[in-house]
Amino acid sequence: MDPLFVLLLGVVIVFAGILFFKLHPFFTLIIAAMAVAAFTSTDMIATFWMEAGESPEAAQKLASSPFGLRVATAFGVTCGKIGIVICMASIIGKCLLDSGAAMRIVRTILNKLGEKNAPAAMGASGFFLGIPVFFDTVFYLLVPLAKALAASTKRNYGLYVLAIIAGGTIAHSQIPPTPGPLFVAEQLGIDIGVMMLSGIIVGGIAAGSGVLYALWINKHHPIPLREDELGTDHPTQKWEEIKDSDLPNFWLSVTPILLPLILLSGKTIVTGVASSSGIELPVWLNGAIQWLGDKNVALTIAASVALVTLYLVKKQTGVKTAMESALSSGGIVLMITCAGGAFGGMLQQSGIRGVVEQFGVTDGIWFLPMAFLLTAMIRTVQGSATVAMITSVGILAPMATTGQLDFHPLYLAMVIGFGSKPVPWMNDSGFWIIGKMSGMTVKETLANFSVMATLMAVVGLIVSVIASEVIPLK
Repeated sequence: MDPLFVLLLGVVIVFAGILFFKLHPFFTLIIAAMAVAAFTSTDMIATFWMEAGESPEAAQKLASSPFGLRVATAFGVTCGKIGIVICMASIIGKCLLDSGAAMRIVRTILNKLGEKNAPAAMGASGFFLGIPVFFDTVFYLLVPLAKALAASTKRNYGLYVLAIIAGGTIAHSQIPPTPGPLFVAEQLGIDIGVMMLSGIIVGGIAAGSGVLYALWINKHHPIPLREDELGTDHPTQKWEEIKDSDLPNFWLSVTPILLPLILLSGKTIVTGVASSSGIELPVWLNGAIQWLGDKNVALTIAASVALVTLYLVKKQTGVKTAMESALSSGGIVLMITCAGGAFGGMLQQSGIRGVVEQFGVTDGIWFLPMAFLLTAMIRTVQGSATVAMITSVGILAPMATTGQLDFHPLYLAMVIGFGSKPVPWMNDSGFWIIGKMSGMTVKETLANFSVMATLMAVVGLIVSVIASEVIPLK
């Protein structure tokens, strides 16, 4: 079967299942993966495996295996790569919220920057907490603070809300261990530490552009503080009722976030410097660096610290409840992500690389904008940023894994993340969460959130393209 037909079949199933039939993304992605696997010719599959280094006999055996088994194998491979990381990140996020550590971090940032710099504090808090905590939870946590600040100052409510969104949404699409960027990094073979550092740097620039837009629109079209329509049973934080003495100290609170960043990026930096300088590290030191710098180990250590923090505040009962809740929510995310891995794996076996090669755009000037537009189209049509990233990288990964790009795959990963931002509208659950929780009308949500998200995405694309030309890293 023609690879282009197989690609279109898979994408149509994803769109139709999520957009029209309102099916769960896990089920939809598995159905799409099975359809792609069933319609892919054995010759295409055998060619894929031979290019991956398998012998002709082994490749033919893999190509002849049942399509359900191939889907299940790709699902399991993805789970093996990111399963522990996603579950540990879920535990970290839940412990930060339940122990009060997240609130301690936000209060410390706000106290250091002061009320005058409250928008920057809101943006930094959203960005920082958005690394281990899912965006909707970050928004639930911080919106009451934005309301309290606006009630106190009698102004800038919309600015505070948009600053939170700017930081939180960019972290959600650029910095592992958030599922989307974690999955993209694994699919493209990018070191997690490198992905985290680049996400913080380039994502910070994009988030800064969002805050600038928030300042502009707040000046010309301010949003008043209204009674909000929650539309959810999620509990809001009562900031004024919580005393600082009841919260863990700042450094203990921030350790579960900083520790993975230090361990993962530290491994990358130390080994890179040693290699470039011709220094041979002692065996014991190299072993320790490799062990501590493993993503599964680093996130497990961080989760352990988060659990200790929670135990000090709420004892055994709080720890048990938090872990059950974290693993329940994290399990759903993991199932969706692994289903996306199965879908992407089947697309790669279908010969989709040849379809992409026909466009003749493998340099940063053209390939990266194409990847951005592809991801943005998928996001706009079906509404989910994570599904958009999963689908897009499944189509584009063959170009990166075969070394045909003129730049490091890191830039492709960043562009896919930025492409998952535009254009949020009424088919996106996050659109309604933001609108209802903040009290914005639909028109205001479109003019504020949707426009800002698109602006940040374009700024991120421009920075990524320029960086791929100036510092190709290849």
